[in-house]
Amino acid sequence: MDVKLHTCFIAVDDHDKAIAFYRDVLGLEVRNDVGFEGMRWVTVGSPAQPEVSVVLEPPGAGPDFSPADREAMARLLAKGVLRGVIFSTADCDALFARVEESGADVLQEPMDQPYGVRDCAFRDPAGNVLRFVQRGV
Repeated sequence: MDVKLHTCFIAVDDHDKAIAFYRDVLGLEVRNDVGFEGMRWVTVGSPAQPEVSVVLEPPGAGPDFSPADREAMARLLAKGVLRGVIFSTADCDALFARVEESGADVLQEPMDQPYGVRDCAFRDPAGNVLRFVQRGV
Protein backbone atom coordinates (compact mmCIF):
# COMPACT_ATOMS: atom_id res chain seq x y z
CA MET A 1 0.00 0.00 0.00
CA ASP A 2 1.33 3.44 -0.96
CA VAL A 3 0.04 6.04 1.52
CA LYS A 4 1.39 9.61 1.57
CA LEU A 5 0.33 12.84 3.22
CA HIS A 6 -1.53 15.07 0.77
CA THR A 7 -3.22 17.80 2.84
CA CYS A 8 -3.34 18.93 6.45
CA PHE A 9 -5.34 21.72 8.06
CA ILE A 10 -4.42 24.53 10.45
CA ALA A 11 -7.10 26.74 12.00
CA VAL A 12 -6.45 30.47 11.73
CA ASP A 13 -8.48 33.47 12.80
CA ASP A 14 -7.01 36.02 10.39
CA HIS A 15 -6.10 34.76 6.93
CA ASP A 16 -4.20 37.90 5.93
CA LYS A 17 -1.91 37.64 8.97
CA ALA A 18 -1.54 33.90 8.35
CA ILE A 19 -0.58 34.48 4.70
CA ALA A 20 1.99 37.08 5.73
CA PHE A 21 3.53 34.56 8.13
CA TYR A 22 3.38 31.35 6.08
CA ARG A 23 4.30 33.00 2.75
CA ASP A 24 6.52 35.91 3.68
CA VAL A 25 8.31 34.48 6.73
CA LEU A 26 8.35 30.72 6.08
CA GLY A 27 8.58 30.97 2.29
CA LEU A 28 5.58 28.78 1.47
CA GLU A 29 3.70 29.52 -1.73
CA VAL A 30 0.01 30.41 -1.80
CA ARG A 31 -1.66 27.83 -4.02
CA ASN A 32 -5.33 28.64 -3.60
CA ASP A 33 -7.52 31.23 -1.88
CA VAL A 34 -11.21 30.37 -1.79
CA GLY A 35 -14.18 32.01 -0.09
CA PHE A 36 -17.51 30.27 0.50
CA GLU A 37 -20.50 31.17 2.68
CA GLY A 38 -18.60 33.84 4.60
CA MET A 39 -15.56 31.64 5.25
CA ARG A 40 -12.15 31.49 3.62
CA TRP A 41 -9.66 28.71 2.94
CA VAL A 42 -6.09 29.46 1.85
CA THR A 43 -3.88 26.62 0.66
CA VAL A 44 -0.12 27.00 1.08
CA GLY A 45 2.77 24.64 0.51
CA SER A 46 6.49 24.32 0.10
CA PRO A 47 7.80 24.67 -3.45
CA ALA A 48 10.01 21.67 -2.57
CA GLN A 49 6.89 19.54 -1.87
CA PRO A 50 4.30 20.30 -4.55
CA GLU A 51 2.32 17.20 -3.58
CA VAL A 52 1.75 18.32 0.05
CA SER A 53 -0.59 21.17 0.98
CA VAL A 54 -1.50 22.98 4.20
CA VAL A 55 -4.97 24.51 4.28
CA LEU A 56 -5.40 27.53 6.52
CA GLU A 57 -9.04 27.37 7.52
CA PRO A 58 -11.41 29.09 9.93
CA PRO A 59 -11.85 27.35 13.28
CA GLY A 60 -14.68 24.83 13.05
CA ALA A 61 -15.06 25.17 9.28
CA GLY A 62 -16.70 21.79 8.65
CA PRO A 63 -20.35 21.52 7.64
CA ASP A 64 -21.15 19.45 10.73
CA PHE A 65 -20.02 22.14 13.19
CA SER A 66 -22.81 23.96 15.00
CA PRO A 67 -22.45 27.65 15.85
CA ALA A 68 -21.64 26.57 19.43
CA ASP A 69 -18.93 24.21 18.12
CA ARG A 70 -17.43 27.02 16.04
CA GLU A 71 -17.39 29.31 19.06
CA ALA A 72 -15.71 26.60 21.16
CA MET A 73 -13.08 26.08 18.46
CA ALA A 74 -12.44 29.83 18.26
CA ARG A 75 -11.92 29.93 22.04
CA LEU A 76 -9.49 27.00 21.90
CA LEU A 77 -7.60 28.65 19.05
CA ALA A 78 -7.37 31.90 21.04
CA LYS A 79 -5.86 29.91 23.93
CA GLY A 80 -3.29 28.37 21.60
CA VAL A 81 -4.20 24.78 22.44
CA LEU A 82 -5.08 23.43 19.00
CA ARG A 83 -2.47 21.19 17.40
CA GLY A 84 -0.02 22.62 14.91
CA VAL A 85 2.39 21.11 12.42
CA ILE A 86 6.01 19.97 12.46
CA PHE A 87 8.03 21.21 9.49
CA SER A 88 11.50 20.04 8.51
CA THR A 89 14.34 22.36 7.56
CA ALA A 90 17.94 21.94 6.47
CA ASP A 91 19.13 24.70 8.83
CA CYS A 92 17.21 25.10 12.09
CA ASP A 93 19.34 28.00 13.31
CA ALA A 94 18.92 30.08 10.13
CA LEU A 95 15.18 29.43 10.10
CA PHE A 96 14.96 30.35 13.78
CA ALA A 97 16.72 33.67 13.15
CA ARG A 98 14.36 34.55 10.27
CA VAL A 99 11.19 33.62 12.17
CA GLU A 100 12.34 35.31 15.38
CA GLU A 101 13.12 38.48 13.41
CA SER A 102 9.51 38.50 12.17
CA GLY A 103 8.32 38.95 15.76
CA ALA A 104 6.73 35.51 16.09
CA ASP A 105 6.23 34.21 19.61
CA VAL A 106 9.26 32.01 20.45
CA LEU A 107 8.44 28.86 22.41
CA GLN A 108 11.81 27.11 22.13
CA GLU A 109 15.15 28.25 20.81
CA PRO A 110 17.11 25.76 18.67
CA MET A 111 18.37 22.83 20.68
CA ASP A 112 19.75 19.36 20.05
CA GLN A 113 17.35 16.64 21.14
CA PRO A 114 18.47 13.22 22.44
CA TYR A 115 16.49 11.53 19.64
CA GLY A 116 18.78 12.90 16.90
CA VAL A 117 17.23 16.16 15.73
CA ARG A 118 17.78 19.86 16.31
CA ASP A 119 14.52 21.75 16.65
CA CYS A 120 12.85 25.00 17.64
CA ALA A 121 9.26 26.10 18.14
CA PHE A 122 7.09 29.18 17.59
CA ARG A 123 3.45 30.18 17.62
CA ASP A 124 1.96 31.36 14.34
CA PRO A 125 -0.16 34.56 14.38
CA ALA A 126 -3.25 32.53 15.39
CA GLY A 127 -1.44 30.87 18.31
CA ASN A 128 -0.81 27.45 16.74
CA VAL A 129 2.39 25.70 17.84
CA LEU A 130 4.78 25.10 14.94
CA ARG A 131 7.95 23.06 15.32
CA PHE A 132 10.87 23.07 12.89
CA VAL A 133 13.09 20.01 12.85
CA GLN A 134 16.54 19.57 11.38
CA ARG A 135 17.36 15.87 11.09
CA GLY A 136 20.73 14.19 11.39
CA VAL A 137 22.34 16.54 13.88
